[in-house]
Amino acid sequence: MTSQFGPSYVRAIAPYIAGKPISEVAREFGLNEADIVKLASNENPLGMPESAKLAMAQAVAELGRYPDSNGFDLKAALSERYGVPPEWVTLGNGSNDILEIAAHAFVEKGQSVVYSQYSFAVYALATQGLGARAIVVPAVKYGHDLDAMLSSIADDTRLVFVANPNNPTGTFIEGPTLEAFIARVPRHVAIVLDEAYTEYLAKDKRYDSIDWVRRYPNLLVSRTFSKAFGLAGLRVGFAIAQPELTDLLNRLRQPFNVNSMAQAAAIAALKDTAFLAKSAEINAAGYRRLTEAFDKLGLEYVPSDGNFVMVRVGSDDAAGQRVNIALLKQGVIVRPVANYGLFPWLRVTIGLPDENEAFIAALEKALSATA
Repeated sequence: MTSQFGPSYVRAIAPYIAGKPISEVAREFGLNEADIVKLASNENPLGMPESAKLAMAQAVAELGRYPDSNGFDLKAALSERYGVPPEWVTLGNGSNDILEIAAHAFVEKGQSVVYSQYSFAVYALATQGLGARAIVVPAVKYGHDLDAMLSSIADDTRLVFVANPNNPTGTFIEGPTLEAFIARVPRHVAIVLDEAYTEYLAKDKRYDSIDWVRRYPNLLVSRTFSKAFGLAGLRVGFAIAQPELTDLLNRLRQPFNVNSMAQAAAIAALKDTAFLAKSAEINAAGYRRLTEAFDKLGLEYVPSDGNFVMVRVGSDDAAGQRVNIALLKQGVIVRPVANYGLFPWLRVTIGLPDENEAFIAALEKALSATA
């Protein structure tokens, strides 16, 4: 039956499907929740920092009141950390919120948005939800082809999405190459640089995108507290851009979109440099272990600079589904990426050492069972 409600471009959207929660897998396969390993949603395996938990406990007393709609204290902390004025900061209910707001702020129905094949699914969802035209540029080695993206910018293009590192593939664009691209994008086209995983970058790969914001008024840098900072369940993201862009975002941003406990936890997490360093250390060691295992098993994988690895688990399009089910039956949750057209692949979040070992053992069994 065809719905009489809503525009056709909204009805055509395939809703975002998140990673399976532990409780659902336990019910579906008759497993004990405590025995299930979830490596599906790129969460920090260390969980939430103790500093953030303490800040939340202190914030409980004020939950009868609305949160600070402008997020004064959190913006001040971000301003100090990144060396920008507070009015350059926009807060979001996770970075997804920032991406959606940016699309609505910069693009009109019928105009175009440029992004790469195999880039974060929300770019497509935000574009389609506007009734805008998507210009999807074919990937090179599962990552961004910046020259092709630049050439694809049309007269009606108003927004370009770039993820660095990219999700779900983990590919990375070197700083000088990325800045050269930003410098060549026409100034009337906004660039959203999605850096959800930037805290996991090795020191020799880091670049100063905040300095680029000072020099390129059409650049918006989007970041999140959901990954390395360990606050996925609280939904806190932020954007840094010059006031011409942030003013538009704040006209559309929902009042009170970041709750009081989330703001308090984010301030504490931002200052907890020891937790951030430990998160990066655990991630780097886990990456080495997973990729060593993939090499031993003869599996192709995409080198990653995030907290996950995308691995090919077979030669046919049904391989990802087969191996994923075999893993779920063993109580290991990873992320199929068939919705990106990557049917034989799975994306695996890097976990704690025991979680990584549980996944490797389960993967070996799954590959044998589905061969």
